[in-house]
Amino acid sequence: MPLHLGGTELIIVLVIVILLFGVGRIGKLGSELGRGIREFRRGIGGEDESNAVK
Repeated sequence: MPLHLGGTELIIVLVIVILLFGVGRIGKLGSELGRGIREFRRGIGGEDESNAVK
């Protein structure tokens, strides 16, 4: 069964997440998620750390 969320439902979920984690923690989680995705892509592509641009 597909999950259909409208704009109002997404806003409610976002408010609940902010209340649970706080704004600062959400920013930290986002940056950690982005770093993890970059590392995953590097691993999949076989890119060596010595050739990686930081």
